[in-house]
Amino acid sequence: MLILASASQSRKNLLENSKIKFIQIPSGFDESSIKEENIKELALKLSTSKAQDLFNKYKEEDSSTLSKFSSLEILACDSIFEFKGEAYGKPSNKKEAYQRWKALSGSYGYLHTGHCLLICNFEKFKNKIILNKEIKHIISSKIYFSELKNEEILEYVETLEPLKCAGGFALEGIGGKYIERIEGCFSNVMGLTLPWLRKILLENKI
Repeated sequence: MLILASASQSRKNLLENSKIKFIQIPSGFDESSIKEENIKELALKLSTSKAQDLFNKYKEEDSSTLSKFSSLEILACDSIFEFKGEAYGKPSNKKEAYQRWKALSGSYGYLHTGHCLLICNFEKFKNKIILNKEIKHIISSKIYFSELKNEEILEYVETLEPLKCAGGFALEGIGGKYIERIEGCFSNVMGLTLPWLRKILLENKI
């Protein structure tokens, strides 16, 4: 059984729409504990840490609730938006979101998503989870933004959507109409590269 170690609604929707069976158990990992200047490596370290955090939780605590599954796969992802060499997380307030969109208008940036899949199995006689394999990968997509009028930026910021999303925009939301085009994986921009996941699941006969 695939476990999505994330509270992300976007990732949940992607898996559901793809008819991939999974259960959602968010990781409680403290992201502020990871320090890394390289943006791509930061995304990968965060995703790996989230997956390992959930694995350790079930390794150290009673994992009998998962005993009905013969195999377990823990999937964690973390997305970071890069613009002109800087990492952009969620804007802290409307002013920051407005300033960011003024800069993004008519320009482009990169969405980097770190993926980590832990392939495990449950040993019933020991009542514990065993890690068999760890697969990690970074996937990047180049995003081009439309040139926006000032009123459009103000209107979008007032929806508060930018404050909830890495980079300050949501492809699947209101902000989707402000994205001119994408070079790379479409689903990656929503936080999970489905073609990569499909390939890995098939290769490992999951």
